[in-house]
Amino acid sequence: MDNNSCQQDGTCEIDFDENSAHAVDHDVRDPSVDVLNMEVKKMAVTDTKSEQDASEKTTRSRNLEENFCHSARTLSGQEITKLRRDVNCVSDFKQNKLEREAQKNWDLFYKRNTTKFFKDRHWTKREFDELCPVESETGRRTMLEVGCGVGNFIWPLLHEDDSVFFYACDFSPRAVQFVKDNPDYDPERCCAFQCDITSDDLSVTIPHDSVDVVSMIFVLSAIHPDKMEAALTNIIKVMKPGGSLLFRDYGLYDYAMLRFAPGHKLSENFYVRQDGTRAYYFSTEKLLELVGRCGFDLTQSQCEYVQRDTVNKKEGLCVPRIFTQGRFIKPNPTTNMTANNV
Repeated sequence: MDNNSCQQDGTCEIDFDENSAHAVDHDVRDPSVDVLNMEVKKMAVTDTKSEQDASEKTTRSRNLEENFCHSARTLSGQEITKLRRDVNCVSDFKQNKLEREAQKNWDLFYKRNTTKFFKDRHWTKREFDELCPVESETGRRTMLEVGCGVGNFIWPLLHEDDSVFFYACDFSPRAVQFVKDNPDYDPERCCAFQCDITSDDLSVTIPHDSVDVVSMIFVLSAIHPDKMEAALTNIIKVMKPGGSLLFRDYGLYDYAMLRFAPGHKLSENFYVRQDGTRAYYFSTEKLLELVGRCGFDLTQSQCEYVQRDTVNKKEGLCVPRIFTQGRFIKPNPTTNMTANNV
C-alpha cells in the first residue's frame, strides 16, 4: 500500500520531498588556571587528546560502517549522516492519534484516489510460482489476499486461473466496496470483507486450516510494529498445514526511507507520510525473527532482498529500490512425522 505510483513490474514512481539536516554545535571551554601550569598541561593534554581523538574517530567510523552495513546496498556518507541525525521521533500524542486514525487515513486515501492509483499486479506470477495456474484435476485452490486494496492483485489471477477461490480483506471499508463494485466480482469465486487483521479474528469468515496461499504485498509495513505479531498469528490460523504466505514489502534503506524529512520518524525504521499513512522498512533478519515467533517453519521458508531500479521518466531520474521478499511456510505435522520416521 505505497503512496507512490506502482508499475506493472512492481516498481514505483516517486514523488520527491526536500530533506534537510541540522548539525549540532558543541561549545566546550576549559576553566582558567595558572598560565604557566596551563601551558605545560596543554602541551601534554593536546598530544594525548590528539591521539585519543584520532583513535575515537577511527572507532566511530568503523562502527558507522558496521551499523549501516547492508548486503543489498552501500550507503553514501551523506546518507549515513542523515540517518544518524534523524533521531527525534514524533511525539507520543501524535503517534497515538495516528494509530487511532489509521483506518480513517487509509479510507481517505481510497476516497481521493478511487481505483486509479495502482495498476494491476501482473508481475506477481513471475515472483511466486504458487500463483501460477495448476491442473484442474488438483481441485479448487483457496487464496487469501491481506490488504486487497481495490483488487489489483486478485483480478489478473481470477482471469487466468479458474481453479482459484479468493478471500480478500482490507482495513478500509471504502476499498472493500470498490472490490465488490467491480464488474469482475463474482461471489462464487471471491469473498471480500473489511477486517483489521491485528484484532478481528479471520476465522470468523475463513475456516481454520483452509487457505492454500496467503499474499501480503506492501501491507505489513503499514501496521504498527507492536501489532505485527498479532496480524501474522491471526493469518497462520486459517492457513493449511504446508501452506505458503507470499510476502513483499519495503526493505531497509530503500530509497523512499532515505527521502523522509526530519519530523516523520515514529520509531526505528518506522515513518509517517504526509497523508498520515505509515511505512515500516524491514531487514531480512527482523522479518525472519518475526515470522519465526508467529509459528512459521523457518527451515522451509525463504527471505531475501529484491533490488529494483525505479525510473521516473518525467523527472529523468533512476533511483534504487529495496524490497524484502519472502515465502513463509506453515508447519505440516504430517510431513514432519514422515521425515522423522525416515
